[in-house]
Amino acid sequence: MSTETTFLARVKSSDLWYSFTRHRTAQGAALLLLILVLTAAFAPWITPQNPFDPAQLELWNSELPPIWMEDGQWPFILGTDNQGRDILSAILYGSRMSILIGVGTVVLSLFVGIGLGLIAGFFGGWVDNALMRFADVLLSVPTILIAMLVSAVARAALPDHLKDVGAGFVLILALSLSAWVQYARTVRAQTSVERSKEYVQAARLLKVPARRIMFRHILPNTMTPILVAATLNFGMAILSEATLSFLGIGMPPSQPSLGTLIRFGNQYLFSGMWWMVIFPVLQLCLLVVSVNLLGDWLRDALNPKLR
Repeated sequence: MSTETTFLARVKSSDLWYSFTRHRTAQGAALLLLILVLTAAFAPWITPQNPFDPAQLELWNSELPPIWMEDGQWPFILGTDNQGRDILSAILYGSRMSILIGVGTVVLSLFVGIGLGLIAGFFGGWVDNALMRFADVLLSVPTILIAMLVSAVARAALPDHLKDVGAGFVLILALSLSAWVQYARTVRAQTSVERSKEYVQAARLLKVPARRIMFRHILPNTMTPILVAATLNFGMAILSEATLSFLGIGMPPSQPSLGTLIRFGNQYLFSGMWWMVIFPVLQLCLLVVSVNLLGDWLRDALNPKLR
């Protein structure tokens, strides 16, 4: 039996898979999220235009309503904006950027939070106090304010030709500065409990290096709450990025996210072109709701008290 076949067999026999196959809401959320991610990933192949390539825009196609309304035209299913951009194409391209920033924020936050949480919980003492007091300071400042400060400093520090190119990386860094704290506190609490158990004491007696004990022995036993937190924080990262972009300090017009599209569309909400803002808002809601529903299911499925 191949390794791949063995892995699939283990997955299908796991309690998590059993719970997923009997949870209709989780299945629906997973299907919706899969569709949203795939359509965003393959946007260049399924959209009628690259909405941010000026060479593909035609002004006589501007301000077209959705196709089911009078004056709607194919292939602009959800209509166009005042510059002839296809709204559906803009949404799918914007979703790519929002998803990438959400994933990048979660990955960077996990890397920093898990590492610092293991160090604080394993060594304790002044190391634990210093790291956790620093985390408390960050928690006392709203995430949006930290992100705004970092974005403002980056805009002032970066040269003009790098501001648009590096906007996504700046947002990931800005959102991760406060997001890592939750992971660090969770891992630190779990590590403080695990380090006093017999298997850790035995490893210490055998002179196993501290790094190996932390990452090979303790970390796997702390992953359950981390997976749940990462799933839920993915949705929060997307919302935070959309908020910053809506305020005008997130993604630039040359690399728009869903928040940028909502900011532009909001200017035309009361001029009759409601489709410019309603459909990006709907896409953002579907994306965040599907992630949150999956996170809620995962939290319940991994809770032994609810099995």
